[in-house]
Amino acid sequence: MQSPFDGLTLLDYAINASLIVSNVALQKQDKAGLMTFADTVHDRLPAERKATQMNKILEVLYQQTTDFKESSYEALYIQVKKHITQRSLLVIYTNFETVTSMRRQLPYFQQLAKSHLVLVVFFENTAIRALLEGESRTTEDIYQKTIAEKFYYEKEQIVKELEKYGIKALLTSPANLTINTLNRYLSYKSRGLI
Repeated sequence: MQSPFDGLTLLDYAINASLIVSNVALQKQDKAGLMTFADTVHDRLPAERKATQMNKILEVLYQQTTDFKESSYEALYIQVKKHITQRSLLVIYTNFETVTSMRRQLPYFQQLAKSHLVLVVFFENTAIRALLEGESRTTEDIYQKTIAEKFYYEKEQIVKELEKYGIKALLTSPANLTINTLNRYLSYKSRGLI
């Protein structure tokens, strides 16, 4: 989540999206809360719909930094199971690069999805997309494009694999993260899924 994109980190984009989605959820009379985690769950703000909730969310998110530790989805699962008893939309911002890395976490997503609507949001590598859209003129260009296609295909496979198990997935560029996440929330709400 520390990777840079247009002067911000992926964590910054996730924080901005969380603020917007939380604000819209509160305006729609839904509850909003959050958990932040890396190797352990760092912060837990129970979901509420009070007028002061947005300020609490802002305070927690303002303090977030990346500590470069491997994320423990097991710790997240334990805390969610313990503290979130009502069916909820769980938006999990992460950044898987390979199907193998996602599969290691899949059992936790599956357990969460038994009680909640889980949306795993991860980031498209825009540099790879630019390589794919560019013209190949040399052998090196062709080689780089072939490697880029492999990485792009891998991200698409992660989406398919998650959805195969009933877990919603959103692969998006950082620039479109907020609008795409918000659209998913509004879509799920209009369809009565949450």
